[in-house]
This record gives sequence, C-alpha cells and structure tokens, in this order.
Amino acid sequence: MTRTLVVVGHGMVGHRLVDRLRAMDGAGAWRVVVLAEERHPAYDRVALSSYLDGKSRDDLTLGGRDVFDGSRAELRLGCPAVSADRAARTVTTAEGDEVAYDALVLATGSRPFVPPVPGHDLTGCFVYRTFDDLDAIRAAARAGRPGVVIGGGLLGLEAANALRLLGMRPHIVETAPHLMPAQLDAGAAQVLHEQVTGLGLRLRCGTATASVDARADRTVRGVTLSDGTRLETDLVVFAAGVRPRDDLAAAMGLERGERGGFAVDGHCRTRDERVWAIGECASVQGRCHGLVAPGYRMADTVADQLTGRGAAPFDGADTFTALKLFGVNVATFGATRPAEDGALDVVFAEGTSHYAKVLLRPDTGVLLGGMLAGGTGCPRTLASFVGRQPPADLEQLLLS
Repeated sequence: MTRTLVVVGHGMVGHRLVDRLRAMDGAGAWRVVVLAEERHPAYDRVALSSYLDGKSRDDLTLGGRDVFDGSRAELRLGCPAVSADRAARTVTTAEGDEVAYDALVLATGSRPFVPPVPGHDLTGCFVYRTFDDLDAIRAAARAGRPGVVIGGGLLGLEAANALRLLGMRPHIVETAPHLMPAQLDAGAAQVLHEQVTGLGLRLRCGTATASVDARADRTVRGVTLSDGTRLETDLVVFAAGVRPRDDLAAAMGLERGERGGFAVDGHCRTRDERVWAIGECASVQGRCHGLVAPGYRMADTVADQLTGRGAAPFDGADTFTALKLFGVNVATFGATRPAEDGALDVVFAEGTSHYAKVLLRPDTGVLLGGMLAGGTGCPRTLASFVGRQPPADLEQLLLS
C-alpha cells in the first residue's frame, strides 16, 4: 500500500530529500506532498547574488523538477503549513486544507535575524534571503549611492556583493573585530580585509548599529553606529545571521534545541517516530547547521530510513566553507580554532596577500582543520584529510 510523506518546506534541503527519495523508491512505496511557502520551486540560495548579475530565476532553479509528476510527487507552491496534529497525523495549510501523512519531514529552514535596533522596520530596510528580497533590493537601489550592510559574515559579504553589482557603494558594519568572525582568525581576516577594501568596499568592524535613522516619511536617511559615526544611506540590508524556523514545535508538542530548532536524534528523528526535521531547522545534539552540505547529508539519512535502507546516522557537519566573491578566495575546513581539541596551530604563510594554516593534533599529528585566504591552494583536497594524517605534500596544497 502506498504511504504518504508530507514535506513542509521546499528549499534546497527539502528538494534534495524528494529527489533522493524518488531515485531510491523504485517500487513507488511513497507518495510525496511538498508544502512550499514560496511561489517559486526550490532554487540555489548559495548562488543567489548571481540573480543580480544576469542569471534568471529559471537559471537558479534546482534540477530534477520532473520528480513532481502529480501522481507520486506533488508540489504545492505558495501553500505554507500553519499547524500540524500529530495525533490525527495531519498538516493544515494557510488555506485551511488538511493533508494527511504517514511520515512528516520538517524542512522549514531559517529566517533572517534582524537586530531590534530603532528604525529596523523603516522603508528602505531589507533582508537577504529570497528572490523576492533581491527584487525589492534591486527596485530600491540607486547606482552611485552608498548602501549599508549590517553583518560581516558570509551572508553579509554576499549582500555587499549584491549591492556592488547594482552599482552601489557598500559599507559593511560588523560588531566583531574583523570579517567572518565565525570562520576566520585575525590573520586570515586581515588578508580578506585588504582585498575587500582594495575593491572599494568600506568596512566598519568592531562597532554595532545603534539605530537606523528616519526621514519624516519613515524612509531611511542613514545609520548611526555605536561609536557615534553616522553613515548616509537610503538603503540598509540586514545580513546578521539567521534563526531556525521552528514555529510548529510548540503547537505540535515537539522539543526545541537549546538555541532553537526542532530537537532530533542522530537519524534526524524527533521524539515522534513519524516526524523528522532536516536542514537549518533541525537541532542535532543542540546545534543547528547553517550550511547546505550538512543539510544534504541529513536529507540522505532520512531518505535511507524511509526506503528501509540501513541508514548511517548523521555524524556531524561538513564545515567546509568557501567565499569566492570580488575575486577573493577564502576557505576553511574542519576545526579552525586552536582551542578546539587542544589543537596545535601551524601557520605556513602569513601576510597581507596570502595566509594559510592548519590545525594538528599535538600527539598524533592528525589533521583537524585549517584555513586559507588570498591564494588558491587546494582546500577541498585538504578537507578530505581531516581526521587523518595530512598528505606528504601538505605545504604545496596550502600554498599552490
């Protein structure tokens, strides 16, 4: 008998689950219904800034759309889930439809975090998450004018690049002492700083946003920083991180992680054996993973379980990150802080144009992680050696 899987959310991770399940479920044991909040099928958020650089929505739409054939897999666009009843095993949509399920996967993703500073809701303030967000930014952007991006992490740099593509002159405001504080140490961040400022971007690190200032008509007229500096602008993009979308947890009686997200075990299952959570909304051992690679691994883990395969548990995140914007190359893999696992910090190159280091276990020399900035190197190859002895040509892979 055919069973029904309901997937709440159709981002990159939700799409991966459906694509993987359809490929593995040759017997047609599952019928899939996907409830998508957005009115566009899943697309590549990693390459979102290219939408402002000549790519169309269709160009960025994920492949495999033929998985939704209407009989074995149905995609309902613009149809968000607003509640779920675990006892009745139904999900209710915003239109009031009830969709019954045998298994439920929550792939609701995350929402942008907007710091509650005065003026954060003025006309001219935006977030950077969806096609619609970028359409709104494009409509408001004025070439040659300054724009302000709040947040100097990966997302903030993506947003600054978007403003640059629109002909604006971006400021980046970051409360930490340097850019990408979650990934880079001071040495690597200095290389990034030099390269980014050399392209004309203006950085304000080590200071916070005190307020977004308004004109009489409630439009943005500038940003005031905590050090008293005032930046003139009529466009602000908040790119200060994300928060898991776990609104359904309370209504469903599901546990949340300490920092939010649906609490799941190593197989991405909640305490209800019929309900899983994957991607940015899932809290595995108290941690939500904001990168797409671990989300894909979670999707594969759940697909294996649904098709009766011996699914290996999700064993942690692929922490590889790479930034390829403005002609700048930055990559990190594995552990990046010496304090992690008592690592030995070994720097191979240091300066304003190139930085490379690895972290090794002091007793065994096992590679724990590392980072590269400025040069090219071979970070993907190095990442494959994490947890093992580093390759004999380690220095060449770092400095090539």
